Amino acid sequence: MRAYEVNFDGLVGLTHNYSGLSYGNTASIASAHQVSNPKEAAKQGLKKMKSLDDLGLKQGVLLPQERPDVFTLRSLGFDGSDAEVIRRASDEAPAVFAACCSASSMWAANAATVSPSADTADGKVHFTPANLASNVHRAIETETTGRILRAIFGDTQYFRHHAPLPRTDAFCDEGAANHTRLCSEYGEAGIELFVYGRHAFGRNPSLPKRFPARQTFESSESIARLHKLPSECVVFARQNPDVIDSGVFHNDVIAVGNQNVFFYHEKAFVDTDQFRVDIQRKFGEKTLRFIEVKESQVSVHDAVASYLFNSQLITLPNEEMMIIVPQECEETKSVWQYLQDLIQQDMPIKHVMPLNLKQSMRNGGGPACLRLRVVLNEQELAAVNSRALMDDWLYEQLNQWVDKHYRDRMHIEDLSDPQLLRDGRTALDELTQIMELGSIYPFQLV
Repeated sequence: MRAYEVNFDGLVGLTHNYSGLSYGNTASIASAHQVSNPKEAAKQGLKKMKSLDDLGLKQGVLLPQERPDVFTLRSLGFDGSDAEVIRRASDEAPAVFAACCSASSMWAANAATVSPSADTADGKVHFTPANLASNVHRAIETETTGRILRAIFGDTQYFRHHAPLPRTDAFCDEGAANHTRLCSEYGEAGIELFVYGRHAFGRNPSLPKRFPARQTFESSESIARLHKLPSECVVFARQNPDVIDSGVFHNDVIAVGNQNVFFYHEKAFVDTDQFRVDIQRKFGEKTLRFIEVKESQVSVHDAVASYLFNSQLITLPNEEMMIIVPQECEETKSVWQYLQDLIQQDMPIKHVMPLNLKQSMRNGGGPACLRLRVVLNEQELAAVNSRALMDDWLYEQLNQWVDKHYRDRMHIEDLSDPQLLRDGRTALDELTQIMELGSIYPFQLV
């Protein structure tokens, strides 16, 4: 049975802003307190989704979350009406309030880890929402993310949903941003690569000195167990602590894979030679193509600044591969020269397509951050809520919805406007009706 890789992109939320909340994400820190444009950000994201749909790929949409998150604020002791909760929190605990206003769920690579049915012992597609325990503004997304995933992938004949891992330091889980699947064909059993930054229970010969290592080995190992992945189909690799200190907060900032191609920087891992041996041994005799970028070709600094590796490596309907990169790659000389040389070589990657995602990029999220990859065979795809799949109708509807509800300017001070919450709830209620997903937001469930 034929299978497809479906990219489910996070729709940018109404409170898209630059609060500089993600420690270790150098772009997020550098953009702190700048004025954002939520409408432009949402439009850029939608255009990206439609571009993939127009290329003949399967494309889906994940909904944004309700923000400001007054439910979390109430659990932290702020009481009164919604307007009073917002006023008190913004006045008394501005950092906490900013975390509860983040639109970071747009970066759907952190939404969950997904294993396709071809890999799992029970033949079902497994989903585990990431607990995102490293950052408050991300950790509060988890429950709503789970409801969104269950609303889209609701058929228990094909889909199995797990609870997030315990929200503790030992089981910090950042989702698919640290997970890559390699295979010959999407519908065949593949190798699932889990990348981690540290062990929670000792055995850390070296750790980053500047920024935290977020993903733990223990969380990656737990997800492999939950997803019923055979040990011969799983590889664990450790991030290089030096590149974490350079702004590689997730593995998808320094490596990307698709089918039998793995594209990565030579400094991505602690032991690259052993990593390659492990992958090749488990991949077997089938062809596996490693494309290693040397520091002399593209420095880690330029790779992080341009988000070269936070790209989407896709297979087109004609079986050729394309790399979808942010426009910043064109603007970084070493990176653009490398890409132009790459597509002229005898390599699987034959095309490069830059996209304008500047609103997302300023907060540290490129093409790969914006999508959650879900491999589905034809029966599983037919079982997905079809209103969550991109087509001409949905693209038009979502653009009209954005035009109707989004602001074109957002400064941190604007987040304390109670009208923003009221307008957001009206918009999200309308969105769940457009996409026929039922009640998924806390304000719809009370």
